[in-house]
Amino acid sequence: MGKDDVQNIADSPGTFEDKTVLEAGRMAFKLRCLAGALLLVGMATTASAQQATTENRVGAHVDWSVFEESSPRECIGVSAPKETVNTRDGRVVAVRRSEIRLFVFFRPDGGNKGQVTFTGGYPFAPGSTVNMKIGDSEFELFTEGEWAWPATPTDDSKIITAMKRGTDAVLTARSSRGTQTQDTFSLLGFTASIEDAEKRCAG
Repeated sequence: MGKDDVQNIADSPGTFEDKTVLEAGRMAFKLRCLAGALLLVGMATTASAQQATTENRVGAHVDWSVFEESSPRECIGVSAPKETVNTRDGRVVAVRRSEIRLFVFFRPDGGNKGQVTFTGGYPFAPGSTVNMKIGDSEFELFTEGEWAWPATPTDDSKIITAMKRGTDAVLTARSSRGTQTQDTFSLLGFTASIEDAEKRCAG
């Protein structure tokens, strides 16, 4: 999927056609739940290269889509950015990035109430963090490879609450090559999508 394809998805409310990146996101979620993403994230990068498919889109709410999977049972809210800006040494630059997505995962087992996951479409700088700004609130996501997560379920909950109240989420990160990226996600439809996903995986 190229840059134009990413933009097409972002410009089409409620759409999400790239099946591989969704499957990779599901794998990234499993890693944190099962053994900690920092130890096993290599599985996520392997998943991103696989041609796995998932066609279970069950909802579309403005700029967010909802997917439901059965094996294992998972309900997922997902969106692509409305705007991306890449800079190096203060100058806007053109860079090659793969899919950029913001996810929230729910699973009925383990009492999970929402796992926030971000993929920037490139390897993050080792040891770096992603800044997530929603209105006047800022949060920190920890990175490994191409994936980033909040540190704890409590942080997930705080971020989801802020997203429900906000209009957009701006994620600023740094690549392993020193490029700074800023991705802006619309939050229109977020609350409806998250409530939909949570309800589907409530039991």
